[in-house]
Amino acid sequence: MTTLRQILEFLDRLRVNNNREWFNANKAEYLARQAEFNGIVERLIAGLQSQDPALGMLSVRDCTYRIYRDTRFSPDKTPYKTHMSAYICPHGRKSGYAGYYLHIEPVGDGLLGRSILASGAHCPEPKPLLSMREEILDNGAEFHRCVTEAEGWILDCERALKRVPKGFPAESPWADYFKLKDYILERDLGGEVLDAADPVPVLLEMFAPTVNLNRLLNRAIEYAYTEM
Repeated sequence: MTTLRQILEFLDRLRVNNNREWFNANKAEYLARQAEFNGIVERLIAGLQSQDPALGMLSVRDCTYRIYRDTRFSPDKTPYKTHMSAYICPHGRKSGYAGYYLHIEPVGDGLLGRSILASGAHCPEPKPLLSMREEILDNGAEFHRCVTEAEGWILDCERALKRVPKGFPAESPWADYFKLKDYILERDLGGEVLDAADPVPVLLEMFAPTVNLNRLLNRAIEYAYTEM
């Protein structure tokens, strides 16, 4: 069985040789590693569906991304991404719902420069963002509990506003949560996952404490899409 470390080693060689000539010469290995990654994602989808039935029916294609970069408007003309990733959420990766993200990338100057897990809602549209803030206004203690029960995970505050947004009370105990523009937890992937003979059970165990957060966020997102 392939480890995530073996996939990571191929991506590291791609990072050093990010050109079409090298990629075409090594395409058979890429296709093998892609198939191995997709197999991991397929099993991860099935395991997460048992933890979070709201995910519904999803295929690997609903959740994964192409290796080819869109360079049309970028000063970086390297043709290939140096990571493999999957976003498992209700209705697929483009839906705007909160979900579970797996990102495998060698250390370097890539998209994130490391391998991580993330869970929650990243860059939500204005209506879902407003709805999530209103959910916290009404049920802040529940949201706080969902964040704190996810041991080993860190709430991403990188893009937080400096002030509480208009319409929300600055004196609230949840004021710092209102400032967030992303409602997402993150954690780095260490050797215990990357070198595991079978990473899927380890990944499922790591994602498990974030399920309640996604349920709460998706309750708000569903309201935004259907009622607002």
